[in-house]
Amino acid sequence: MNLILLHEADFISSDIVRLSGHRLEHIIKVHRAEPGQQLRVGLLNGNIGSGQITSLDDQQVELRVELTRNPPPPPPITLILALPRPKMLKRIIQHVTALGVKKLVLINSYRVEKSYWQTPWLDEKKLFEQCLLGLEQAVDTQMPEILLRKRFKPFVEDELPELSQGSHKLVAHPIGGTSCPMDLSENCTLAIGPEGGFIAYEVEKLKEAGFHSVHLGPRILRVETALPVLVSRLFPSS
Repeated sequence: MNLILLHEADFISSDIVRLSGHRLEHIIKVHRAEPGQQLRVGLLNGNIGSGQITSLDDQQVELRVELTRNPPPPPPITLILALPRPKMLKRIIQHVTALGVKKLVLINSYRVEKSYWQTPWLDEKKLFEQCLLGLEQAVDTQMPEILLRKRFKPFVEDELPELSQGSHKLVAHPIGGTSCPMDLSENCTLAIGPEGGFIAYEVEKLKEAGFHSVHLGPRILRVETALPVLVSRLFPSS
């Protein structure tokens, strides 16, 4: 972890935190820290700063913290993503969070198997845990919002127009369309399909909602590869 994330409950005074569990283990085994050492810390949904170890044993660590910096600004993107297969979902949630995406909508699609929606990895607590890993990796503190939408057509017709209002609307599709734009300066709503892409009907429904089809060239990439490439291409400075 590149950032030790703190929670409000960790504070035992205005500037002292007490940690145990996996964060203590990381501080001991990875940082090999000692009293007096400075570590990079951040308050969940708050600022980033440093924490100086004031006491440390095999049960707990106490740090005096100073949180003075804002977290990195997020790219102005809303991501609409067809629900990935469960074994990919954990990694993708971490990738999305590390890339700074703050609004993710997981949707159904024809090529999304019904069983995917039964995975325990969609549990709110498990999604939260994967987001924490992404924040720790990217040195960020702002937790993303994740929405689950199990019905494609009602979502696209009833929610998506308002959700994407005032933004650059793009649907990543390997067939047809134009090359994905680079370095956008305006808000963007990006829709990415499942492995194999959205079916023609779904692409048409998205186009009816104002989305334009874009691609990354002749190579067809897996979702977990295409996603970071697309976000980085659209907002390379984020």
